Amino acid sequence: MGCLMAATLATPHSGNQKRSNSLNDYENPSNWVSPSEIEQLPMLKDVTLRRLEEMTVDDGATLLDRLYHLSMFNRVFKPDYVPEPNKIKGYIVGERGEKIEFNLNTFVETVKRQPNFGNDEVTIFIQGLPQSWNHVNKANRKLVQAYEQRYNLQPYAGQSDSNEQKSSSEEQENQRRKQNLEKDDTTTGNLVVITLGDLIEDFEQFATLNVERIGEIIGDRIVQLTNEVNVPQEIIHLIGQGPAAHVAGIAGRQYTRQTGHKLRRITGLDPSKLYAVYDKKLSGLARGDADFVDAIHTSAYGMGTQARLADVDFYPNGPATGVPGADNVVEASLRATRYFAESVRPGNERNFPAVAASSYKEYKQNNGYGKRAYMGIATSYDIRGDYMLQVNSKSPFGRNTPAHTQSGYHSTHESWKEQEQKNFA
Repeated sequence: MGCLMAATLATPHSGNQKRSNSLNDYENPSNWVSPSEIEQLPMLKDVTLRRLEEMTVDDGATLLDRLYHLSMFNRVFKPDYVPEPNKIKGYIVGERGEKIEFNLNTFVETVKRQPNFGNDEVTIFIQGLPQSWNHVNKANRKLVQAYEQRYNLQPYAGQSDSNEQKSSSEEQENQRRKQNLEKDDTTTGNLVVITLGDLIEDFEQFATLNVERIGEIIGDRIVQLTNEVNVPQEIIHLIGQGPAAHVAGIAGRQYTRQTGHKLRRITGLDPSKLYAVYDKKLSGLARGDADFVDAIHTSAYGMGTQARLADVDFYPNGPATGVPGADNVVEASLRATRYFAESVRPGNERNFPAVAASSYKEYKQNNGYGKRAYMGIATSYDIRGDYMLQVNSKSPFGRNTPAHTQSGYHSTHESWKEQEQKNFA
């Protein structure tokens, strides 16, 4: 880090930094850091993601903010970390919840072997942080389990290969599907998880991840899904976590460049700051990367960015370093994943009502009244702008938890096929 300090001596300084709860001062020079603050920065090798977990929300946010403005001033981080495609692994959740593994080089061939893949919704979740961390593992597990419920996928009753347990598992599966049919809840879909975050071992890799190149690679694979497996773009929903939100945006952009069409939706879960970017080149998640782009910012002044990126940007409890109940910036960032997972579970689709506002102060002054939208899976595709909302510090996080369990998913949110039928009726 010593070599990074010398070139920043002309950086403006404003004394103690005070973050605004508004979106109107993004990249204000008053947020820059002074030479004395730079000298206090730890060596880069000592800035680990684990260390951020051990710091308070404000201390972690301050450290990341200084590193970010240092990188913007001097371009000290270069986007040169590009994992090989065969090292980027993932899995498809099978009809009984089993994991069908692949790497990016074998992804399309693996999909071809799955019966009925692409008959309904296809959700591709790109993880952006390593699952070896408890907070990351829990958040990702919650999202996968929520989609298993949404798509009527369930794990095996047992892992033994005995005929008795296999028969029992099949009987339970048939009974469950019968019950779902009786509820008139026939939502189906495919969940693909790309575990990119497992290849991010330290902060330097986090900061220098080449989101452009990785996004292009994933975008090319999605093009292959359309061309070789006949998966239409209208049913594809990309979800990116942290730095992977930018990967998802670029994947959508690459898909459009190759096909002339846009994916249906891209969701960014606390999109991260971009520490390493190419000069004079648009990079990262942006509105227009899909037919509809939404983002949830839960650590806007911490691991995430406060920048408006999407057609609609949600700021739970306003743009801040964290959210209620999060003890550090890593946990705060992952709350976006937890919130989205909660909304995916059948019956919870409207747990997170939000109101249009440019700051949390404006939201509070209006007592939560104004143009309303729902954060999460049920977000309407026609809304635009910035939305604020309040959340709980513990699960359930949404403040609009339904009083009665809904009979099925379709009672609040229609599948893409039903929407298409109405559009052409």
